[in-house]
Amino acid sequence: MRGDEIDREFRAIVFDFFYWFSRFEFALKERRYLKSHVVGRKAEPSWKEFWEAHEGAYKLTPAAKALIAAKPERQIVGEPDHDFEEPPIPEDTSDLQALTIYVRTVRNNLFHGGKHGLSYWSDPPRTRLLLTTTITILDELARLGGFGGDYDLYY
Repeated sequence: MRGDEIDREFRAIVFDFFYWFSRFEFALKERRYLKSHVVGRKAEPSWKEFWEAHEGAYKLTPAAKALIAAKPERQIVGEPDHDFEEPPIPEDTSDLQALTIYVRTVRNNLFHGGKHGLSYWSDPPRTRLLLTTTITILDELARLGGFGGDYDLYY
C-alpha cells in the first residue's frame, strides 16, 4: 500500500495508535516503571516492571484474547527476503507478559517492520484490527495500572 492509497480513517487509526502508545509509555515513566532507577540515567519505560507488578491481578479481556488470537508476528532476517514469525513466548510466561510482548510487536512492526506482504500494510483489515485492538488494550492496561491523567490527560 502506497501513502496515497491510505484513506483518512486508516490514517486516523494509525495516529491514535501512536498517540496512545506514546501516552502509555509516558505514564509508565511517570509511575516509575523504569529500566533503571539510578539518578542521572536515561529514563526508559519498563514494561517488565509493569507486568511484574500487575500480573497477579490481570485477567485476559476480550480485546487481549483477540490480539493473542491474531498472533502479531515480528520481522526476521531471511534469505533472500525477510520474513515474519511469531515472537517467542516461553511456556511459563504470564498472560500479562505475553500480552505486552504482542502489544510491543504491533508497535515495532508499525515503526520498523516490513511494509509489504500480507502480514501488514498489504492487508489493511488485519492492520486495522491489530491497531484498534491494541489501542483498547492500552486503555485497559492504563486502568489496571491506575495511570489516570498520566495516560489520558484528565486530572
